[in-house]
Amino acid sequence: MSVFVKATASRSRSLKSILGGIAIVGASALVLSGCAAPAEPETSAGPREPLTLKIGTILPQSGTLAFLGPPEEAGVALAVKDVNDADLGITIDVEYRDSGDTTTDTATVSVTDLLSLGVSAIVGAASSGVSKTVIDQITGAGVVEFSPANTSIDFTDYADDGLYWRTAPSDVLQGEVLGNLVADDGVEALGIIELNDSYGTGLSAKLKETYEAAGGKVVAESLFNTGDTVFTTQISEVLAANPDAIALVTFDEAKIIVPALRGAGYAGPLYFVDGNLADYSADFAAGALTDSKGTLPGLDVGTLGDFTDRLLEINPDLTDYSYAAESYDAVILLALAALAANSVDGKDIASKLQEVSGGSGDGKKATDFASAAQIILDGGVVDYDGYSGPVTFDENGDPTEATIGIYQYGADNKYTRIN
Repeated sequence: MSVFVKATASRSRSLKSILGGIAIVGASALVLSGCAAPAEPETSAGPREPLTLKIGTILPQSGTLAFLGPPEEAGVALAVKDVNDADLGITIDVEYRDSGDTTTDTATVSVTDLLSLGVSAIVGAASSGVSKTVIDQITGAGVVEFSPANTSIDFTDYADDGLYWRTAPSDVLQGEVLGNLVADDGVEALGIIELNDSYGTGLSAKLKETYEAAGGKVVAESLFNTGDTVFTTQISEVLAANPDAIALVTFDEAKIIVPALRGAGYAGPLYFVDGNLADYSADFAAGALTDSKGTLPGLDVGTLGDFTDRLLEINPDLTDYSYAAESYDAVILLALAALAANSVDGKDIASKLQEVSGGSGDGKKATDFASAAQIILDGGVVDYDGYSGPVTFDENGDPTEATIGIYQYGADNKYTRIN
């Protein structure tokens, strides 16, 4: 059974503890300050002019999250194919660009290029830190920024003029699930090595809060910066506190940190997060991750047979599917919102995203683009549920429901879902 998390839209943030295998969380839905809702264009059933929606992507083709790029871009490409093949009044043109990481200005260059091409929406970035460098540039141009993987708490009440959306849940949710997982595993003393950015510190703070509320003690926290390649200081600080387990809140720096920890004599379990939960069978010696676990938002894409098969048709080299479903659903929701608005203007699309996700409380359920689009074309309101889950946006562009998967590594350093 998966750990299901529900964030109920309200004007205050409150958290309820996980009971059994189910986490029900009340997360804030603060009204965006200084933001006036755009006027909603009139829609009606019947003949209409076909729409061409131009979108771009800033997903990691390079940098510390590059392993997430292929599944995310495959999810986007598959959604574009499904929309275009449906031939239901909207066609998507997509341009793919690199986001890099926060050590470069790749994302800024990519966004500048995409805006010059007249895109209405940009899918990405994957990294919360990267999105922070371009969110004002994108939303200031009246363009939707739609991330499939940003989890930083900071975006919930960011002044984005209603133009920032995400299919990934806030780290409030993942942090609570991870903290309870560590406590339930009987860990009494936890060390944390964390990335010093909004993602790393935000997720670590929620992990620590939840874990210590459950009776554990974080005995050491050590930070590093993006671009660091030597972690001797961090490893020494954490091991000096003699932890029972160590949580790695990192990106692919884990490829350096894990062997260094083992080389320093640490033999205990490790806990991974969405930023570094990956197939390490080609990176570490057999058994390096035995008894280690991790968390990742989203459904188990590996069990969604037809979806996985179709992703492999897009990219036969895929070995990881993290955030592929969230990327797919981001594009489908953008297309449905454009249809509902009968417009490809960024602000018009944003005005309909909550509605087509079911967040307005009305709408007929649909689980594929063709049937969802037909509901709109017939004059109805759709409530789209996708491969990533129900989605259901609140007024801040955050999903109010999420599944947080719990994974365990085997002796081959590959992970499988256990909850």
